Amino acid sequence: MLTDSLKLSDDFKVEVHTTNNRGASPEEVASRCVKKLVFVSDQAEPAIREQAHAFAAHIEKVIASYMKQAVQSDRTTVFNALVDAGHPELAELIRRL
Repeated sequence: MLTDSLKLSDDFKVEVHTTNNRGASPEEVASRCVKKLVFVSDQAEPAIREQAHAFAAHIEKVIASYMKQAVQSDRTTVFNALVDAGHPELAELIRRL
């Protein structure tokens, strides 16, 4: 039986993030990303904890900025593919997003 051989760590957890009538924004994804990259113990010295939180906030802004660039770049790719496929009106709608 597969479940007998599958061992999960005791700290395994699943998170669900939802939106309503839209996808996740770069800022929302960046926030989740930083939570996976930066962990600060509640027992850390206050100065270290504050520095780590400031670093995490900075990294979140950097990640969101690069994600926005990636989204725009992908839209450019889609725009060009639609123009090349003979759909300039649809391409223009994508460009305006």
